[in-house]
Amino acid sequence: MRRPERLGVVGPPVGAAALALALLTGWTAVGGAGGPRPVEADAGWVLLPAVDAASATTAFFTVRNPGDTPDELIGAAWEFGGPITLKRHLHQGAAGRWEPVAALPVPARGELAMSPEDADLMITAPPPLRTGQWVGFTLTFRHSPPLRLVARVLPPGARPH
Repeated sequence: MRRPERLGVVGPPVGAAALALALLTGWTAVGGAGGPRPVEADAGWVLLPAVDAASATTAFFTVRNPGDTPDELIGAAWEFGGPITLKRHLHQGAAGRWEPVAALPVPARGELAMSPEDADLMITAPPPLRTGQWVGFTLTFRHSPPLRLVARVLPPGARPH
């Protein structure tokens, strides 16, 4: 008659361990463990080139990294083709300049918030664009799969809400 008592003592810890193992197996199977979580982003915006500066424009996105592994934006393309350069602005007192970079960091549990004051995608020789037009982009990352996004063309001085 002692067997049922032993089962009552051993049963709950063994059941809890089995449940924990099942949950961890499921978490791993859906990508929650063993690899980085992919980056995410919403629609971005493109600066409408001024008539006298139509040889280049810039695009901006906010890329979020929900994972524990840092990532990097390493390239970009858009529906019209042509070169896109990743660039970062360097501030030196009241002056500044920009320089092309091979990658833009997307920190773990952080974001890369592109802006005219920090980092952006420089697009050379854009076709004629219209205010309000939506254009397609693909952002390429070192660890995450490519993101296909859209960006809205906005006039100079405007920012998305």
